[in-house]
Amino acid sequence: MAVIHRTTLTPTKLELLTSWLPTQPWYRGDGSEPELSKAGGFRLDDPHGEVGIEFMVVSDAAGDRPGGYLVPLTYRGAPLPGADRALLGTAEHGVLGRRWIYDGTHDPVLVTQLFAFLQGRVEAQAQSVSDRTDPSVTGRLADAGVGTVSGPVGVSHDREGTDVLVRAGSAGELTLRFHRFLVPAAEGEAGGAGHVLGDVTADWLLPDGTASRGLFAVVRGAAPDAGTS
Repeated sequence: MAVIHRTTLTPTKLELLTSWLPTQPWYRGDGSEPELSKAGGFRLDDPHGEVGIEFMVVSDAAGDRPGGYLVPLTYRGAPLPGADRALLGTAEHGVLGRRWIYDGTHDPVLVTQLFAFLQGRVEAQAQSVSDRTDPSVTGRLADAGVGTVSGPVGVSHDREGTDVLVRAGSAGELTLRFHRFLVPAAEGEAGGAGHVLGDVTADWLLPDGTASRGLFAVVRGAAPDAGTS
């Protein structure tokens, strides 16, 4: 079960994200500095207890289009080989020491554990409370020969989100699509082109403090042009 340490992190996650978010193709700011606050999310456990996994939602009040962004993060005690481009930065944790903080869409531990959640093999954990599950986070995955997932094989970003290509048993290649700019379920798309095999749905707060719910991610057939970035 996830253990949440009540301690300091320097710089903070929001400080790291303030400089990182505007560099992403799916960020919808107008050029002004983001004004970020925590707006929701959940965690998953690493079965080996080495990697912190958090699906964080941040609300950005800057500019003329405020909104919430999904930022999957992983926290490691050493660099992830080959993932320099996914590194947000390092931070000093008051208990665990130096942590390398990554865009989790590039991290195989986050990707495989999210599929384990979709398959019902693990439970979502509360974002800010130790040893507590979060039943409000729901996931489903159609029985389509999805066995052990190997990934990410490739990661690509566009104006709407992030596609993670994985290999999944006899199902072959699948695309895990992360919705980055979150919209309420009534306004959200069904998941883009291709047959949707599964999805993750959770809650977050809109910039005005209103509770909302919608898709965080969907699983569908692999996009033919999925690549790396």
